[in-house]
Amino acid sequence: MDINYELYKVFYHVATTLSFSEASRRLFISQSAVSQSIRSLEKKLNQKLFIRSTKKVKLTPAGELLLKHIEPAMNLIKRGEEQILDTMNLGQLHIAASDTICRYFLVPYLKRFHEMYPDVPIKVTNATSLACADLMRQGKVDLVFTNTPNSRLDEDSISRVVCKFKDVFVASEKAFSLKDKTIALKELTEYPILMLDRKSTTSEYLHDIFLKHQLELVPQIELSSNDLLMDLAKIGLGIAFVPDYMLSSTVKDIYSLKIKETIPERQIVVAVNTSLPQLPSTEKFLQLLPSL
Repeated sequence: MDINYELYKVFYHVATTLSFSEASRRLFISQSAVSQSIRSLEKKLNQKLFIRSTKKVKLTPAGELLLKHIEPAMNLIKRGEEQILDTMNLGQLHIAASDTICRYFLVPYLKRFHEMYPDVPIKVTNATSLACADLMRQGKVDLVFTNTPNSRLDEDSISRVVCKFKDVFVASEKAFSLKDKTIALKELTEYPILMLDRKSTTSEYLHDIFLKHQLELVPQIELSSNDLLMDLAKIGLGIAFVPDYMLSSTVKDIYSLKIKETIPERQIVVAVNTSLPQLPSTEKFLQLLPSL
């Protein structure tokens, strides 16, 4: 089927903004031209792609399916254009990582890279490890840093392990007198648990651990920030589940609980989209990272 690329381009902008007027603004064409292009594409595909009403635009199932294929293609074309324009230099470095990984692992490497290549633009997209895997698959970033296990990460895309860590339960010394005790997970369910929300790999991981021990995990508080979990643990609101690399000698009035069951070690990995060519900037940054 021979369909003009411009029709798919119009479809992409309408589908991602769910607005004919916004697509018109981004494409610098009239709204009527946008509507005509969508009608033409729908006629060629013999499928309705959008449900239109006076207040909103919504994708049909066929439109959602088409977007899943068009979006990676559009991102690939964009990356190709950027690489051609950047052939005389390293190109930009675009990384996706969670706020915790950015703060406690990535910053020193970003600092060193910037000192070595000050003219290379660095863009960091903050997202959960699950969302980072999605961004990489869609071709929106050059490389991602994520905790494993990650249910959305293709094992073939993992470049290397860059950090190994253990998750720990931490509590305030004033609020919970458990410092000298070894506590079982079953006993822990009697205390208020503070943890990351369900959109995180850490939440998936901890819920799986409890399920393997035939226990139900019902957290008291779920947040999107490990730093905030630590803050709430410090004031005694509950027992927080956080990676051990967040703890240091500067962290006061808080301690790690001794857990009877073994909590398996996890890893931070760097991953790339193997279906896309790597920019020189990506290769240079990868050279700075440890390999465990």
